[in-house]
Amino acid sequence: MQGAGTALRQLLVSAQRRGCLTAGVYESAKLMNVDPDNVAFCVLAADEEDEGDIALQIHFTLIQAFCCENDIDIVRVNDVAKLAAVVGPSEESGEPRDLHCILITNPTEDGWKDPALEKLNLFCEESRNVNDWVPTITLPE
Repeated sequence: MQGAGTALRQLLVSAQRRGCLTAGVYESAKLMNVDPDNVAFCVLAADEEDEGDIALQIHFTLIQAFCCENDIDIVRVNDVAKLAAVVGPSEESGEPRDLHCILITNPTEDGWKDPALEKLNLFCEESRNVNDWVPTITLPE
């Protein structure tokens, strides 16, 4: 699907602005444990050097299984630096964040529908139809 990278960028910016973005493997796992019904979308990110990190790969496998079990759409991004450029550092501390897992949650206000989220949900559904359960998206420059 053309534009999935752009839609992901738009979704991340919108979710961060609305306070609906959780970053970090540990933080995401906590949120999924406490409030899985509120999770709308999951992004897993790893660079080439992360591919050899067995602990991270185990976390990814568990997160993917959880997302599949709970009907949460999930994508992969292979460029953590591009993701960091979109999401930026932690708002509280200004420190770089763990961006290996990002969750987008449903906002508290009812009726908010993000067109970028809808586009990504469709992209994931189309990918599943061709047995690509965790499609990879390239973020635009």
